[in-house]
Amino acid sequence: MQQTKQLLTIKEASIWASDFLKRGISESNISYLVQYGKVQKHNCGTSVFVDIDDLKKYYESYNGNREFNWKKKLGDDLNWALSFDNLREKDTTKHVHRLHPYKGKFIPQLVQYFIDDHIDNFKKDVYFKSGDIILDPFSGSGTTLVQANEMGIHAIGVDISQFNCMITETKLFDYDLSALENDVKRLRKSIANYEDDSNITIFENELLVKMAEFNNKYFPSPEFKYKVQRGQIDEKKYSIEKEREFLKIYNDLVKKYKIELNHFTAKNFLDRWYIANVRKEIDFAFEQIKKIKNVKNKKALAVILSRTIRSCRATTHSDLATLKDPQVTTYYCWKHKKICKPLFSIKDWFDRYAIDTISRLKYFSKLKTNTYFAVLPIDSRTVNIFAEVEKRNKKFSEILKKQKIKGIFTSPPYVGQIDYHEQHAYAYDLFGFKRQDDKEIGPLYKGQGLEARNSYVAGIAYVLQNCRQYLANNFDVFLVANDKYNLYPVIADKVGMKIVNQFKRPVLNRTERDKSPYSEIIFHLKDK
Repeated sequence: MQQTKQLLTIKEASIWASDFLKRGISESNISYLVQYGKVQKHNCGTSVFVDIDDLKKYYESYNGNREFNWKKKLGDDLNWALSFDNLREKDTTKHVHRLHPYKGKFIPQLVQYFIDDHIDNFKKDVYFKSGDIILDPFSGSGTTLVQANEMGIHAIGVDISQFNCMITETKLFDYDLSALENDVKRLRKSIANYEDDSNITIFENELLVKMAEFNNKYFPSPEFKYKVQRGQIDEKKYSIEKEREFLKIYNDLVKKYKIELNHFTAKNFLDRWYIANVRKEIDFAFEQIKKIKNVKNKKALAVILSRTIRSCRATTHSDLATLKDPQVTTYYCWKHKKICKPLFSIKDWFDRYAIDTISRLKYFSKLKTNTYFAVLPIDSRTVNIFAEVEKRNKKFSEILKKQKIKGIFTSPPYVGQIDYHEQHAYAYDLFGFKRQDDKEIGPLYKGQGLEARNSYVAGIAYVLQNCRQYLANNFDVFLVANDKYNLYPVIADKVGMKIVNQFKRPVLNRTERDKSPYSEIIFHLKDK
């Protein structure tokens, strides 16, 4: 009887947790904890229950103490309001913000906090208003531009990467959605009907059946995850043993169906990082996209294909963001806690992303405002913003020259952390865009030494100095940075600006395995 009283249904657990934490905890939040083994699942008839003590221990060990622990490690000046810890992933990747993965982007709510003049109940100062023009000289995948459009603010984005600019344009275009849907449907059908190797489908179907049997037996979910969480299983030792065991089954199937894997020594990215059948499907899909006459639709489909092939690289799920070595065999997946496999076809992923993209574009079309935008694939250090906008849109150019740019909201590259062209190497290979790695500021390959830091300071200062001539009087510049080398006071001084405020925020949702407390600073700069 005592045990029964301690068990709660998912709905009861959400009510209890909301009261315990003094904030809303949904039923889906509780289901997530069960699914990923954070709390133990109890089956009673057709219903799922959780132990109230199990739930309490989880919240006391993590959620309830998270803000306290982070401030203890990162300082009391941490602005927890800018953590946006109340948001779910679907909120921080809302509508078109998730059209394509992009390493190093900030969440849209951070932009919205500083540029939306309708949320001043959360803050005293309002920096931008409807009709203003905002600039992002490191626009990446276009987060600032998208949010500006949603807020009724004109926007200009500059980025050295042609591919990044294509992602941004695809998010912001005004589409004939009916025509786009028709083009998407035709391409989905063509890809679904394409078949180069008739053995692939039979092979993969048999492989999936054997994997399911093996995983259900040796990695039952969520029981296995629960035991791993509590140290009841030596995950490393157990996973190595079972990985080797299933690899024999996999190799036998590869031989049975004479499956071609890939070219391990190839220098070309597409040949090295894709199973042979996937490589052929990619080429076929791209040839079909080239035939589409509508330029906007063509770019949208190219972005769908790029998103697809990123997910289909021959790598483990854990290493998808940072590639290590091609993975063309089954393996133990540290992310999903079971045996996983490489992909042998793009069909399912393309179908999924095509549907998702249409849905997101439709949703955003209802939020868009009648504002102007310009996306410039040029070096921010030398770009002539007035001239480039005039080439693209005369009406926007007139507004720009009359009122100039109210301010900047951007996240410059962090010194020595990301090679921005390399993260999308597959897209540059496929689309034939010119790579300009040598023009990146602070790339990973240059490291974080003194020479790299000095070069970084000069590069960011050069960008701000060039952009400054297009800014209105009393401008506001916001730079999101992880400034562990204290470079931004030097940069501000170099360009005749002063840091008038800074906001230190915790970064809660990171894709890396390293989940240790991490913060970034939003520097607010004005004219001296």
